[in-house]
Amino acid sequence: MTPTPGASKPYAPCGRTYSIDFSINPGTPFEYPESRSMTEPQAGILLPIPTNARYLSFDLVNPVSVPSCLRALRDLADGENTVVGFGLTLTAALDANIQGLNHFPLITAPGLSIERAPEAVWIWLRGDDRGELLHRSRRMTQALSPAFELKDICDAFKHDNGRDLSGYEDGTENPIGEEAVSAAIVGGASALAGSSFVAVQRWAHRFDRFEAMSGSEQDNTVGRRRTDNEELDDAPESAHVKRTAQESFTPEAFVLRRSMPWADGNEGGLMFVAFGRAFAAFEAQLNRMVGNEDGVVDALFKFTQPVSGAYYWCPAIRDGQLDLTQLGL
Repeated sequence: MTPTPGASKPYAPCGRTYSIDFSINPGTPFEYPESRSMTEPQAGILLPIPTNARYLSFDLVNPVSVPSCLRALRDLADGENTVVGFGLTLTAALDANIQGLNHFPLITAPGLSIERAPEAVWIWLRGDDRGELLHRSRRMTQALSPAFELKDICDAFKHDNGRDLSGYEDGTENPIGEEAVSAAIVGGASALAGSSFVAVQRWAHRFDRFEAMSGSEQDNTVGRRRTDNEELDDAPESAHVKRTAQESFTPEAFVLRRSMPWADGNEGGLMFVAFGRAFAAFEAQLNRMVGNEDGVVDALFKFTQPVSGAYYWCPAIRDGQLDLTQLGL
């Protein structure tokens, strides 16, 4: 169900909305144009995942108050410990044209339905202390009221040196260094230079199904051995690694993944977050995963599914603050 802008709905606790992502086509690396010499990407995008995190998603409920609330958010968000993204619901309300920003695609497949999450404001809080994250999220929520209403909040964490809750390493093929910048950050002389696009989904794992598999079936589902993370040359075509091999697409579909596990009671999964210069690569990978490209469905769906997804644009930082000029502020 697509949320209606302005509709009132109590926020859903972690475990009720879900997110994933892929995105990006490598291209011109990010450069700092002379006219925007103090502009840079939000640092948290390129940094390693933190020990703990909190994700906040907001709906737009009072457009009149948007400018003042966004200015308040600009004063609080540093782009490093607090990464911010804006969705099409918000940009449309401001009559701002962010080229490349779309609604999350409503992709369906047998037994799979991905609901669109709120697409007004998304905040990724990064840190080490869960208590500090709580207080920071309260300040962010207060700053965005009354223009925005908190709809989803989810705590995430780093598990076993960067593994998914299934026990497999996550983000093995992530680009690094200049390749990460090229993958995740809009470059060249574009008016959006220094910004990024992010696709977000929460995946909910069915641990009972996963644990019922043999070790070899688990490895063939992922396409890697859990014991040493080595890719399996003889893995079936349905293996996740083969379905999403970034270099196998034309053009190559590299993304910068910043995913983290989440847990709520005895439920859990992966908050899949990927930054890119565009959404084309994410959509190419997702289409292949659900079998739209060649009829082969990703084996990952045997034990996990994305329940919702959203797209956001993450503005650059200018003079230490979010650069809101593209929003007319």
